Amino acid sequence: MTEAQRGRERFAGLLDAMEVPDPQVARQAQQRWDSLAKPLGALGRLEELGAWVAAAQGICPPEPLTDIRVVVFAGDHGIAASGVSAYPPAVTMAMVRTFVAGGAAVNVLARQVGAGVQVLDLGVAGDTSDLGPAVTAHKVRAGTGSIDVEDAMTLAEAEQAFAAGRAVADAAVDTGAQLLVTGDMGIGNTTPAAVLVALLTKAEVIDVVGRGTGIDDAGWMRKAAAIRDATFRGRSRMGDMLDLLAAVGGPDIAAMAGFLVQAALRRTPVVLDGVVSGAAALVAHRIAFKTVRWQQAGHRSTEPAHSLALERLGLTPLVEAQMRLGEGTGALVAVPTLQAAAALLAQMTLLEDVLALLPEPRPDAAVPEPPPAGP
Repeated sequence: MTEAQRGRERFAGLLDAMEVPDPQVARQAQQRWDSLAKPLGALGRLEELGAWVAAAQGICPPEPLTDIRVVVFAGDHGIAASGVSAYPPAVTMAMVRTFVAGGAAVNVLARQVGAGVQVLDLGVAGDTSDLGPAVTAHKVRAGTGSIDVEDAMTLAEAEQAFAAGRAVADAAVDTGAQLLVTGDMGIGNTTPAAVLVALLTKAEVIDVVGRGTGIDDAGWMRKAAAIRDATFRGRSRMGDMLDLLAAVGGPDIAAMAGFLVQAALRRTPVVLDGVVSGAAALVAHRIAFKTVRWQQAGHRSTEPAHSLALERLGLTPLVEAQMRLGEGTGALVAVPTLQAAAALLAQMTLLEDVLALLPEPRPDAAVPEPPPAGP
């Protein structure tokens, strides 16, 4: 069996089982927007987002978005030893502990929107067993190979990580999650993310190399060389997305891809974070193109690969704040916009009820027809 055949067989039937947000409910939502106490289209993109939330929930007006879960996928990457990051790999472990303690930026922003935060050690290069099974239950390995010269992990490990991500999505949905948010933590992780984006968008290496955690020019050149070599290694492995992840990804990215696929299968919307989320979303999209219908881009990272990923996915970011922290922070900044869109659609007064308050004679309460489309 060829790699391409194995890749097709691996996910056979998955696309058929995957639905999209209910188009009939989306139409009902737009009709409701047009009947509310405002000029037609006056709330701009909020109207599109409110309709998307309603369609994802399968009900109009939508329920308020109150149960939001952030999942931070953590893992170390062997390529970090090549000097592609401004910070040492030990920071990954330190940040995982900070997430658990509730003191990281993602924790602060999650509290602002009432979201829960779950951090998963998929591949941290160290012992996190003292943090308990909530963090370590799905750990695949301690760090990855250096993807410029060797595989990140074995195919079996990629399969294990992908399955773990699916299981985590199932657990969240089974316990009532209405909206999921992807986050990442891993020194060096923008390098495999850039490699995946380059391969899956057919971009030139020079167009995907970013500054990551803030590397200098020498670090940028080292990173460019690493991405060039890893992209060359991964080009022959694209017939099977899990084999590609084994070659140039990592268990954290593989788990995130599985998480996105399963969220779509479970009809649960997701807000994506930065470039690592974008890379995982491209993998999920290659596995089953309908996954992107369940996703919104929270923001646009300053990493150039992220813009390329969003363009390929057809996603327009909700926020443009020049962020590059990761953790899920950019996505969380965007969550209130979705909450506002859903609340407006559900709670605004109908235009006919406002017109009823006017003295007689009053204007016709009928909703005006939209202007004709241009040529």
